[in-house]
Amino acid sequence: MDGMDRIREKRSLWKQKKFWFSVVAVLFLIVVITMLLRKNVSTVRIEEEKISISTISEGIFNDYIRVIGSVEPIRFIYLDAEEGGRVEEIVNEEGAIVRKGDVIIRLTNSNLKLNILSTEANLAEQINFLRNTRISMEQERLSLQRQLLEQDYEIIKRKRAFEQSERFYKKDIISKNEYLEATELYEFAVKNRQILAARQKTDSTLREVQVSQMEFSLSRMNTNLELVKERLENLQVKAPIDGQIGQLDAEIGQSIPQGQRMGQLNDLSGFKVTAKIDEHYIDRIKKGLESSFTRQDKNFAMVVKKVYPDVREGTFEIDMVFDKDVPDNIRPGQTYHVELQLGQPETALLIPRGGFYQSTGGQWVYVLTDSGSEAVRRQVKIGRQNPQFYEVLEGLKPGEQVITSGYEMFGDNERVVFK
Repeated sequence: MDGMDRIREKRSLWKQKKFWFSVVAVLFLIVVITMLLRKNVSTVRIEEEKISISTISEGIFNDYIRVIGSVEPIRFIYLDAEEGGRVEEIVNEEGAIVRKGDVIIRLTNSNLKLNILSTEANLAEQINFLRNTRISMEQERLSLQRQLLEQDYEIIKRKRAFEQSERFYKKDIISKNEYLEATELYEFAVKNRQILAARQKTDSTLREVQVSQMEFSLSRMNTNLELVKERLENLQVKAPIDGQIGQLDAEIGQSIPQGQRMGQLNDLSGFKVTAKIDEHYIDRIKKGLESSFTRQDKNFAMVVKKVYPDVREGTFEIDMVFDKDVPDNIRPGQTYHVELQLGQPETALLIPRGGFYQSTGGQWVYVLTDSGSEAVRRQVKIGRQNPQFYEVLEGLKPGEQVITSGYEMFGDNERVVFK
């Protein structure tokens, strides 16, 4: 029994030794494989002084972009030719300050002047015709009135003759035929008077209608003449508001067709700042966003007034207006570096801006190992960005260090070893 117990102890000890030998062998194999794999990882060696290394930090991310804004008048009005003509005189040149109603350009149009003369002649002819018609109507009215007067007198005579004949007939002094003749003459005179009265009424109505039509026609011709004279006045291109003449495209002797644009007038009562923005931000830029810039150590606040929807050559435009204060001596054409706020400040993981983003698109970075002697590639996720930082969404922790300079010199290598 004792001998058998000793044999079991030897076998158990052998099994334990065999287990530990196996563990050591596996660990050794892992180390060897790791070293072999490490040697096979693509590597580039670079002097540390030639790169920029930044530390990942947690802080406040200010969601804004910096754009270049150009000062423009708050509005401008186009100067279009309301009437075509030849440029006779340029009264105020480009850049001149003008008041409302000041003449900027004078045009001349011979056909329009002839048109006015022709309209005036037609109007005079129409006035004379109306005058003559009125005289003729008045003469006819007087003639008809005289006829009525004569007919009234005729009725009086015929009535007296009729009454006399009636008395004589009753006394058998005259024949029945003479009595009937006197009666018929009297009745005829009365009916004739009625016809003349009806004619007078009809003629009076017709005269009123005819005169009214002629007066209306005369009024239309007067209106026509006024319109033609207004067209003549439109040959003087005047300033519709107080302002400064912008670009002016007109030369002495040049023929300007109706509707052609000759320049613009800038309204200097206010100013706006326009900026072109990368189309990447088109969904985030909205009316009412705040912006600002600093000039002579003073901050000037603005708000986005208008967002133009058209995208041209990868950019779109916005208009910003001053919220309160306006810089002194502001002039159209001046440029400012404007900070446009896209959202509220938030706590985030930050990585300083650098050339690495252009090479990787923010999809991966070189992260330094704990020893600091090398850096390895790591997949990351970058979110928003401002002129100072990128927002890190995934793949990095506070305190880690990454290479933020450009990656062009590293090629496609996965590991960077510092010399």
